[in-house]
Amino acid sequence: MSAMPLKPPIKPMLARPAKAIPDSGGLLFEPKWDGFRCLVFRDSDELTLQSRSGKPLNRYFPEVLERLGATLPDKVVLDGELVVARDGRLDFDALTERIHPAESRVKLLAEQTPAAYVAFDLLALGDESFVDEPTSERRGRLEKLAVEGVHLTPATTDPQLARKWFELFEGAGLDGVIGKPLDAAYSPGKRTMFKYKHSRTADCVLAGLRWHVDGEPGEAVGSFLLGLYDDAGILHHVGVVGSFSVARRRELAEELAPLITDGEHPWLGDATIEGQRLPGGITRWRAGEHPWVPLRPERVVEVGYEHTEGGQPSRFRHTAQFSRWRPDREPSSCDYGQLEEPARYDLDAVFRGEVRRTR
Repeated sequence: MSAMPLKPPIKPMLARPAKAIPDSGGLLFEPKWDGFRCLVFRDSDELTLQSRSGKPLNRYFPEVLERLGATLPDKVVLDGELVVARDGRLDFDALTERIHPAESRVKLLAEQTPAAYVAFDLLALGDESFVDEPTSERRGRLEKLAVEGVHLTPATTDPQLARKWFELFEGAGLDGVIGKPLDAAYSPGKRTMFKYKHSRTADCVLAGLRWHVDGEPGEAVGSFLLGLYDDAGILHHVGVVGSFSVARRRELAEELAPLITDGEHPWLGDATIEGQRLPGGITRWRAGEHPWVPLRPERVVEVGYEHTEGGQPSRFRHTAQFSRWRPDREPSSCDYGQLEEPARYDLDAVFRGEVRRTR
């Protein structure tokens, strides 16, 4: 028996933000599913559900394993998304609850909130690897596969239809639209696709906190300190999240207490470097340092934001909004590449009534 052409782990191909669905051709548009990215590897009796970070998800989704094990070809590699639907909408919170350490809880949730697998790429079948083939060819092969128990994501090359999807599918809990260059190969770990989302969001490292001013230290969380990695692997402070109810602030204080550290931290001591954005420093608005509590940078939080500012490395212009925890993301994957680049303009042209982009 010949070996599989692809073995886990494989980094999934990624997307970078884009402002609007273009009129020009050359893209395959797909709905952007709000779930856990998941590559599926089937090699005879061995089946692996691989997360975006490369870790196996098998133990958390036994019902998916059973369904795919009964229907997939003996040798196949798929790229797609694990989703949970409730009341006719995608439910990301219900999906995150599936990541639980207790086997009894996993079994119960598999029955109460079963997950489904949505496929949007075919990387290998039998002895053939398709990663070097263009998107258009891989899509054609995926459509021919038509596996029972696997949802095939819709796709179109029509920008007008993609815009309708962008508007209508939000009502079903989807996250926007993805654009894949039709002539592009599958590029593991690279942001070669485009994502058109309804709002700006970013997955950030939770690297610190401040206690709430109304109370003693340790009683209630005032704000999160957010970080993003640059291309050199340096963690920069990019902003804060601070809008929580009184009860939630106290819950967070207890929940995050185990992450508090007085040891090594990328924003303390010899770990810092020149030019690194750090929290708590003296600014033109604050004469003294603003105390903060370092946390081991192990958790990822998705936040909503409006704009960035401050050049390179940039930061969020205003306080970010808490969206949700992202247990499916590794902190090391939270980089600046996911941020939308702010448009630059020629100020003199603006004064003349001419708005002209300079980049």
